[in-house]
Amino acid sequence: MSIKEKLVEDMKQAMKDKEAGKLRLSVIRMVRASIKNVEIDKKKDLSEEEVLDVLAKEVKMRKDSMDEFRKGNRPDLVETLEQEIKILLQYLPQQLTEDEIRPLVIEAIRETQAADLKEMGKVMAALMPKVKGRADGKLVNTIVREQLNK
Repeated sequence: MSIKEKLVEDMKQAMKDKEAGKLRLSVIRMVRASIKNVEIDKKKDLSEEEVLDVLAKEVKMRKDSMDEFRKGNRPDLVETLEQEIKILLQYLPQQLTEDEIRPLVIEAIRETQAADLKEMGKVMAALMPKVKGRADGKLVNTIVREQLNK
C-alpha cells in the first residue's frame, strides 16, 4: 500500500472515529492537500519518494514553528504541534538516531576529503541523499559541523 493510499484509509478511519480523530483527521487532510498542491504544480502524480519529501517538509515546518512558539511562551500551541508531528512521523520511515548518523557523516567526510567548515557543502551534498527522509537536516548539519571542527 502506498503512502497516499494509507493516508486515504487513515482519513476514512479518523472520520469514523468522530471526536477522537479530530486532530488526526485535520493533519491528514492538510498533508493530502499539500501533496495535491505539489502534484498540481508539477503536473504529475508524485512518486513515493516525492510524497516522503512533502511529509518531511511538513514535519520540518512544524518543528520550526514549535521553536518560535516556545520563544513566544505558547505551550498550548507547542503541544498541538508535537501531536501533529507524532501523527506525521507515522508515515515517514524510521528516523535515524545521532549514533546512526555519526558514522555516515564520518564516511562522507572521508569520501569528500573535507578538511574544514569551508567544505561543509561538499560533505552535505554527499551525505543528504543517503539520509534523505530518514534524518532531520538540522541534526545532520549539527553533526557535520561538530565533526569538521575536530
